[in-house]
Amino acid sequence: MSSTEHTGGAVAKPSNWNLPNAITIVRILLAPVFFVMLLTDNGADGGLRWAAAVLFILAIATDGIDGHIARSRNLVTDLGKLLDPIADKVLTGAALVGLSILAELSWWVTIVILVREIGITVWRFVQLSDRVIPASRGGKLKTLAQSVAISLALLPFPNLLGDWMNWVNAVFMAIALVLTVVTGIDYLVQAWRLNRTPKSAA
Repeated sequence: MSSTEHTGGAVAKPSNWNLPNAITIVRILLAPVFFVMLLTDNGADGGLRWAAAVLFILAIATDGIDGHIARSRNLVTDLGKLLDPIADKVLTGAALVGLSILAELSWWVTIVILVREIGITVWRFVQLSDRVIPASRGGKLKTLAQSVAISLALLPFPNLLGDWMNWVNAVFMAIALVLTVVTGIDYLVQAWRLNRTPKSAA
């Protein structure tokens, strides 16, 4: 007999204690480890720098893995929808702050991105009493752009390939910054529309 028949036609909600959510939590826990590795040798382009860059890339790549598992195995939960974007923000935020501490990224870029990310996260928590707001398609594209830009900034490619890689890094970071601001404005527009909508119609 299927689970649907056991519940009289209703589909049982998946448990919050599942593999995708566990992967998301591990991504959050890896952020401080990565941060310490990045700063330990003051950003020198040695083994720790490469290890920190690889750890970031592997950790941020799990975002697609846990999402695929959750969707393919019907393990999507409200907790996962909430934690997944937070995990991305914690990891990318640690990388941006670390790069700014090492004077490899302007602080104003880090501050603009962090203000947007923290603001949207707070808004999500405020909306919890009504609903869980998952990451939008634009938000996911923003996260991808940030991930690529930060990965390029972390990898010491300029020393290997030449100074032109600094221009490549700057272009990708600029794209990530624009997408961060634009999607942040889009979330604010959504929030404004939600506030204007009567609860009876929501």
